Amino acid sequence: MFKKITAALLMSISAAAFAVPLGSQSVLVVEDETGKVLVEKNATAVVPIASLTKLMTAMVVLDSKLDMDEQISIDKDDVDTLKHSTSRVPVGATISRRDVLQLALMSSDNRAAAALARTFPGGPAAFTAAVHAKIQQLGMTSTRIDEPTGLSPNNTSNAADLVKMAAAAAQYPEIRRITTDTEEAINMKGRMVQYHNTNRLVGAKGWDIGLSKTGYTEEAGRCLIMRITEAGRAATLVLLNAGGNSTRLMDALNIRRLLAGDNAPQVMKASSPRKKAVRTTERRRRRM
Repeated sequence: MFKKITAALLMSISAAAFAVPLGSQSVLVVEDETGKVLVEKNATAVVPIASLTKLMTAMVVLDSKLDMDEQISIDKDDVDTLKHSTSRVPVGATISRRDVLQLALMSSDNRAAAALARTFPGGPAAFTAAVHAKIQQLGMTSTRIDEPTGLSPNNTSNAADLVKMAAAAAQYPEIRRITTDTEEAINMKGRMVQYHNTNRLVGAKGWDIGLSKTGYTEEAGRCLIMRITEAGRAATLVLLNAGGNSTRLMDALNIRRLLAGDNAPQVMKASSPRKKAVRTTERRRRRM
């Protein structure tokens, strides 16, 4: 599969598109079975990837074959001091590594992702080294990941590399299951707390989603990775730097319509970058 995807991405792309423009600044849609590029827009532009990073964090943790039932305490060192994002995971809570992974992927919790790296054998430095090795293994030549949450704008990639990451992540049953859970109740200091998927399309009527991850920081805009099946066609989509949730959602809907039956669309021409509106109220929101 990786060879098919790489071959397709290295070809001169004559990509499919829609009559309406896509709002995300970078877009790539690849048919899973063949590796055929269906939609492309600025797919090689290297940009911050926010919490899409957490798919890589999850793969590295699962590759290490750690005890998923081991209890992990959320530490003050896991608190975000870079963006000061909020979290519903309290310092001092002790939960299983399995539940920490659930929170990092499904609810995109930054403290949970930080705790996974902190408790990695050898600590954060060993975790980062394992991430770099995984990036090299997957042939993600335009990707840099320095920390596990995606809060840092130094975590960068492009849509072409992220399709490779999605294909790799889809090989992990635990990642597929967690990222397509709509919600989960987790015991936090003796109280059951309900957590929800950050992707509102997961569980929505008519959507067949096999993998999902959202992302948001001010620098990255709204981002999304999904593997979806529509009308018997399975495809991976990557949306980067959308100006808002509604833009990201509309792009996903348009891509789904393409899979449903638009077999002869026009060739897309990448539009020039536009300035991204940033709402002050969003700046301190939890990064998704």
